[in-house]
Amino acid sequence: MNVMRTAMLIAALTALFMGVGYLIGGSSGMMIAFVIAAGMNIFSYWNSDKMVLSMYGAHEVDERSAPEYYGIVRQLAQRADLPMPKVYVIDSAQPNAFATGRNPQNAAVAASSGLLQVLTRDEIAGVMAHELAHVKNHDTLTMTITATLAGAISMLANFAFLFSGNRNREGGGIGMIGTIVMMIVAPMAAMLVQMAVSRTREYSADRLGAEICGSPRSLASALAKIARGAHEIPNEAAEANPASAHLFIINPLSGQRMDNLFSTHPDTENRIAALMALEAERGGSGGGARPAARVDLPGGFRSGRPAAAEPRGPWGGANPGSGSSGRGPWG
Repeated sequence: MNVMRTAMLIAALTALFMGVGYLIGGSSGMMIAFVIAAGMNIFSYWNSDKMVLSMYGAHEVDERSAPEYYGIVRQLAQRADLPMPKVYVIDSAQPNAFATGRNPQNAAVAASSGLLQVLTRDEIAGVMAHELAHVKNHDTLTMTITATLAGAISMLANFAFLFSGNRNREGGGIGMIGTIVMMIVAPMAAMLVQMAVSRTREYSADRLGAEICGSPRSLASALAKIARGAHEIPNEAAEANPASAHLFIINPLSGQRMDNLFSTHPDTENRIAALMALEAERGGSGGGARPAARVDLPGGFRSGRPAAAEPRGPWGGANPGSGSSGRGPWG
């Protein structure tokens, strides 16, 4: 199913890329676009993860440079029966995270410095478990190739504006108005293709991630905080590359432009509700259901000093099973 879904998505984006090429340069433009798209598909398969990590200035960390963070990922990967992925940090104040890589053997997970500072250790475990769920479900190949092709379609549509004069070549004379329409419609169409698989993929990763970390409540709480943080703190790299927004656990875009109308993520409150329902199910399975914990929705994000009863980033407690003294992610 994952292979078929990936193939259909790549085919749809390739066809859209060729269609834009046809509108720019007729049959010749379409053939050139096909060759470029084929080359991009091959290149993206092997290198899209490196491109995405570079795009966001991610730097790799290890057990020496980020013992707590690295230890959390290692423990979760063992629980999920996955190879240990490469671990990265993005220097961004916006709390967020994503996974990338063409398969579990070549996967990477990345969390922003803002996420590591704002969330509790249990919430970070929930987020990274969600990202490992994407790896386990083989979503990362689809996500990274889609980001590459969707971004190329947007660039090609904008490029067409430079060549929108009075062209009378076969199929190429769409004129200024046609070019403007294409500049608007082509990126929207690419985004709609991304949305075709995004919503069910996120719900599935939420559920599997909750199973991996063992706490739906922690992931739900993390989603609430990340959603508010993503709304309040801009991510300049994501704003410059909106086609990659679907990679993140929460949409990193500010919503000040049209991107918010075509969100690649399901509603955060619905995701939280699904996780809390799962928490209630888990509580009821052991005899005598415990009440689901209240999870603040995005408006409940707090950036001030936390209460003493809630351990906050950079966590203050020992990493389970690591023997660590509770140091933060930078050692």
